[in-house]
Amino acid sequence: MVTAAHYLGLSAILFSIGVVGVLTRRNVIVIMMSIELMLNSANLLFVTFSNQLGDMTGHVFVFMVMAVAAGEAALGLAIVLTMFRNEETVDIDRISVLKG
Repeated sequence: MVTAAHYLGLSAILFSIGVVGVLTRRNVIVIMMSIELMLNSANLLFVTFSNQLGDMTGHVFVFMVMAVAAGEAALGLAIVLTMFRNEETVDIDRISVLKG
């Protein structure tokens, strides 16, 4: 039987993979995917605790996080496309547009 501890462990593993992806990768698109992975691990925690407590508040937070993640993905991809058009790369180390 799958318990809440299994979901907590899976969420910790997903969050750790996301953190490693953000810290080690230099491609903007991969970094955004890693951030989405971390947000989804938080969503898994919200749903797990919501089911354990018998409350629907966690499910409401999941919908809010999904809405914010969709906006973040759309805005982030627009910024990445603009940077790619200007600099011809999506490598963070090569992009100098944001340097002051």
